[in-house]
Amino acid sequence: MQSKPVHTAIRRALIAGAAAMLTLPAATIAQAQNDQGDDVETVVVTGSRILGSNLESPSPIQTVTAEDIQTSGVPNIQDLLVKSPVFGTPLSRTNSNFLTSSVGVATIDLRNLGTARTLVLVDGRRFVAGIPGESAVDLNTIPASFIDRVDVMTGGASSIYGSDAIAGVVNIIYKKNFEGFSFDAQYGESAEGDGDETQLGATFGVSSADGRGNVMGYIGYTDQGSVLSRDRSRSAVDQISTALLTGDPADMFTPQRPFYSSYAPQGRFFTANGPGSGITFDANGNVIPWSTNGTSTLAATGFNRSAFRTIAVPIERYLFASRGNYEFADHHRAFFEGTYASTQATSVLEPYPLGAEDIYPATGGQTPAEFLVNGVLLANPLIPAAVFNTTADEDGDGLRDYYFTRRMAEAGNRGSVADRDTFRIVGGLEGELFGGGWRYEAFYAYGQTKEAQTSSGQVNVLNFRNALEAIPDVDDLDGDGNVTEAICRDANARSQGCVPINVFGFNSISPAAFDYIKAPGMLATFTQQKIAGLNLTGHVFDLPAGPVGLAVGAEYRDEYSRSEFDPLQQAGLNAGNAIPRTEGDFDVKEGYLEVRVPLLADKPMFEKLDINGAVRFADYSTVGSVVSWNGGLEWSPIPSLRFRAIRALATRAPNINELFSPPSQDFPTGLQDPCVGVTATSTGDVDAACRAAPGVNANIAANGAFTLNQADIQGISGFNRGNPNLSEEEGDSWTVGVVIKPSDIPVLENFDLTLDYYRIDIKDAIVFTPRQFILDQCYRGNTALCQFITRRPAAVGANSAGSLEFIDSGPTNSGGEFAEGIDLTVSYAQDIGPGAFRGRLAFTHVLDQYRVPLPGAAKDYIVGEVEDGLVAPENRAVLNLGYTVGKFGATLTTTYLGKVALDDQFLAQFGEARGSIGVGSKTYLDAQVTYSPTENYQIFVGANNLLDEEPPPIISGLPGDDTGTETNAGAYDPIGRRWYAGVRVKL
Repeated sequence: MQSKPVHTAIRRALIAGAAAMLTLPAATIAQAQNDQGDDVETVVVTGSRILGSNLESPSPIQTVTAEDIQTSGVPNIQDLLVKSPVFGTPLSRTNSNFLTSSVGVATIDLRNLGTARTLVLVDGRRFVAGIPGESAVDLNTIPASFIDRVDVMTGGASSIYGSDAIAGVVNIIYKKNFEGFSFDAQYGESAEGDGDETQLGATFGVSSADGRGNVMGYIGYTDQGSVLSRDRSRSAVDQISTALLTGDPADMFTPQRPFYSSYAPQGRFFTANGPGSGITFDANGNVIPWSTNGTSTLAATGFNRSAFRTIAVPIERYLFASRGNYEFADHHRAFFEGTYASTQATSVLEPYPLGAEDIYPATGGQTPAEFLVNGVLLANPLIPAAVFNTTADEDGDGLRDYYFTRRMAEAGNRGSVADRDTFRIVGGLEGELFGGGWRYEAFYAYGQTKEAQTSSGQVNVLNFRNALEAIPDVDDLDGDGNVTEAICRDANARSQGCVPINVFGFNSISPAAFDYIKAPGMLATFTQQKIAGLNLTGHVFDLPAGPVGLAVGAEYRDEYSRSEFDPLQQAGLNAGNAIPRTEGDFDVKEGYLEVRVPLLADKPMFEKLDINGAVRFADYSTVGSVVSWNGGLEWSPIPSLRFRAIRALATRAPNINELFSPPSQDFPTGLQDPCVGVTATSTGDVDAACRAAPGVNANIAANGAFTLNQADIQGISGFNRGNPNLSEEEGDSWTVGVVIKPSDIPVLENFDLTLDYYRIDIKDAIVFTPRQFILDQCYRGNTALCQFITRRPAAVGANSAGSLEFIDSGPTNSGGEFAEGIDLTVSYAQDIGPGAFRGRLAFTHVLDQYRVPLPGAAKDYIVGEVEDGLVAPENRAVLNLGYTVGKFGATLTTTYLGKVALDDQFLAQFGEARGSIGVGSKTYLDAQVTYSPTENYQIFVGANNLLDEEPPPIISGLPGDDTGTETNAGAYDPIGRRWYAGVRVKL
């Protein structure tokens, strides 16, 4: 362990503790009141801010307890939450290795509606975002051992908590009023001997002698090791779905292996008089024909990228959390809450693939082989004669040139080391008014996330160009008058340290040349959140059925984000994505009112009948005024049966990235070009639209039909950009359900069942139009989308004429999203035999889910499919079983993901119907056994993915594949069986 981050964490958290004295807010706790000797428990539940006794949430709530966290053995609360069937596919350490920023973040996504539509709270208040420009919270910053419970509320909740709660709310409740000391330690690793995990944590607390105050804290450390692609047989070698090569849908899950990259460390060279496939070098420096994947007579000369990729990025975290409260006057308290997290994530991927067009974009990559210097024609002396003799003038300047691609192995692997620091403090006052019938809370919260990222493996293309233009040093001849040295042609470049570069063959770049061209990257981000709030809740007056509850409040929030790469990255001059600086902010002023009215109580068939409603007004500096509301009904005909229904209109204002992002480059995969197979005489609207592109016609003339090669499939780029004209999106939701708690039946007194129907319809949804949709629509008559597509007008190096070069996309309010389904939860606890049994089942069946990319467009179905970024089975379930007898305990968790088909838009490219081709269901088993020799000491061992279930083969080229994993690593387990053991101590 490094001491500096720990010292920093402690110092900053202690500063947070000294800055203000706070306690847990009224909006999220259950607190006993002692008025005139009567003990009346008053609570406020997630989904409502109204105080009451025996209050139940009007909205469906699923709860994860501290015991659930302990029995799971997870280092990050995300790992446990995603087992719940109400969650979709988030960002995690197993699907973020290729991100240019925010590597290793852990987000959460309700209903597969996107992380931006899931609001994460801590003790009922917003938490600063972990991704710059977005609202998504990085769950790496939340200490799992400090959590008392997590309430997951599904359905629109914007009227209660504000923007972003369209899919629902995840409310993380910290422990409170802890006294004593507890310590836990755990270690584990995968069955393959990698992915090792270390967890250490200590919780401590003390109360004042007079009982008026309490301070508690937590210090934790976790270290999760990496898992490399080469260490799993399914992902050790580059491959692609054979269907993308043959066009036969029967080949979807048949891998073409190897399917190496055409960018190799020894280089690939195209010359006017050389073979069409190019030439390269063997290990001895001999010129040989190029063959990417090899043939019966030629060895493979391509590059296996999978040998350098990562399945799970390593994460190291230092965490500190604290909270305290002090009753400075009767029924009035000051409280504080402080959190600090220091996270380091490291990504590793293959060396950079450099194309000559990165260096010479104006000529399409034609690289000069000779130069006219003072009227004398001089050849680059570093070009081997076998290559130089096949060159000719191809760009019309009268001088020989060539084109090349090269894997920059001398620069080492690409990757980044991201250091993220999150700091948050909350302080305020709370108390009771008017004899305890009303509660108030006033608070201020400040949070910030800083990320400093360094990256490697890129090159400075301007220096690279200088280094490529080498000429003989006529002032340095040997005894026979022969040139012995090469120098950079440009005298200014020479004076600035230019060293000629040799790109011909393995390990041909000298250390001095590499030092001249290397371009280490840097990224600095800053995200800031400021919130001030005032809440008041109590009883307005009494009705025969009970008191009328009211909650009112106001909140001000200011959000700011800045993300800035180094100058070369911003300009795209390091041969990578061009990612300009992104900066923006907004503020919002909000006010809300919530009311609960009891209509009937203690009547035949009306044990309770309540109505409730809430409205929230917000004024954004970006989109102006918005209104959200909800209304609900609760009816209990008998104590053991309760029906509930709630209708809500939730809103989400666009985030900073959606509004203000400048064009940033992306490299999408899995796209199907609708022009493939088009001939000069083929008929149809698509065929005619394709032939309108000059490059497509040139390709047809050369091949008889429009044809793509491997480099074309792998060489598509594009730009994503923000839209400052976005407006808010609205989610209209219905939730109708029943709760059964037959406590009056002895054998079922600990039995609970909830069944809920949900329906969420998002209008004017903020969507990035999918690139495949743009392609399909452009060539099927929606020509307005063709402006986002750029094809190569002529062949460039390994890329064919007419092949796709750029497909751009950006957000609009043109979309719609719809989700509909049924949630079932069942729990039961009972003494059975010598011990105690407990069980809980959560099951979700999705009836329908789709998105509409543009008004009037056909539905793009999500339910029952796997596509880029998500897996959405119709059926998901998790079953938790536990049994404790004496000093021993055991738990078994079964997680089920139903079958899914490949994306319907993807299947349509092969003429296949929706749902016709896909992968089967998966079931994972996790287990833990505990032994507690005393009340204060426990030993535990466990295993996740106990049966070592392999993930489905969602291989490269198929929708939903996460690069380097050959599956969807956000939904399925790409690591395999993992064991762990540890100890817990309480003093």
